[in-house]
Amino acid sequence: MRTAALQCGFDQVGFAPAEAPLHAQEYREWLSQDFHGEMSYMGRPDAVARRVDPREALSGCRTIIVTSLVYGPQASWGGAAAIPEEHADSRGSDERSGRRLPVIARYAKGRDYHDVFETRLDQLASAIRALAPNAITKRYVDYGPVLERDHAQRAGLGWIGKNTMLIEPTLGSYFMLGELLTDLDLPPDEPFVADRCGTCDRCMVACPTDAIVAERSLDARRCISYLTIELKGSIPVDLRAAIGNRIFGCDICQEVCPWNADSPVPEHGPFGLAPGRPVPPDDMVQWSTELLALDEQRFRARYEGTALSRPGRAGLLRNLAVGLGNTGDETALPVLRRMIEDESELVREHAQWALERHRTENTGS
Repeated sequence: MRTAALQCGFDQVGFAPAEAPLHAQEYREWLSQDFHGEMSYMGRPDAVARRVDPREALSGCRTIIVTSLVYGPQASWGGAAAIPEEHADSRGSDERSGRRLPVIARYAKGRDYHDVFETRLDQLASAIRALAPNAITKRYVDYGPVLERDHAQRAGLGWIGKNTMLIEPTLGSYFMLGELLTDLDLPPDEPFVADRCGTCDRCMVACPTDAIVAERSLDARRCISYLTIELKGSIPVDLRAAIGNRIFGCDICQEVCPWNADSPVPEHGPFGLAPGRPVPPDDMVQWSTELLALDEQRFRARYEGTALSRPGRAGLLRNLAVGLGNTGDETALPVLRRMIEDESELVREHAQWALERHRTENTGS
């Protein structure tokens, strides 16, 4: 089975018993504190039941096959992020010359990883059925009710770091996980029990929105990835300045992690775009101008098959308005004024905030 998984193109594969996750109680406590924000699907009773008992997700489940795909620490679009000054020391210098450059999470630079995992997990399921015709399987990526990092740790693929990311000693944390549940009783791997974070707390110190409220406890409502992707409404005003020019997702807690210092860079990442597929402009003004010219249907056609489709047109323009508001660059003002006329109230509100931020900074009032 392991050979079959590796032949499907996965970088890691591990086998975990279909048992309750080790941190099931912590998950319930996390939900009780509303740390999941608008992601209400995570707190539905049926979803919780499946997350704490894999047999609820697949009747008769005995084994969880955990796989990973490494996308590597290649530079984000836009290169260095414009980091709020109060946090600059922990993540390098604040490059003001690049204020108009949008920063995109590394995994999101190409195809939607869900699509890639689904294809490869389906291939693995077919390979399993060729070896065991009566086997039952069910695939999940991170949209499914599976506490995947818990199962990955039990499958020996790494430990859960203080930033809640799974970390593997030679790979770091720049990889995604996908699971295949099966009723086959496969020998489990040895779990990864060592905690190699030690006394390091760089990820906690570096987070500009203080989303890591305790070791291995993340308040998603403050996380830049949540704010720019999952959140459908307004970004809290008190968190907007800290977002800087991050338009989709955030890698800060991974960038500062010592285990990522020598992370491997795949020659051909698994989520690369097909040849000729356009990528967004590497300038927030140009990107905003492009999006303003699109209606929702044309937006979907433009970004179909990429992670950037997830926030929708209004969500991306909302994020860009915040980014442009944080630039301090007067060349952003014309497009922000155009955003105020947009049909989306969400876009208009954030553009108005951005213009007010420019006015306040320029007048000192």
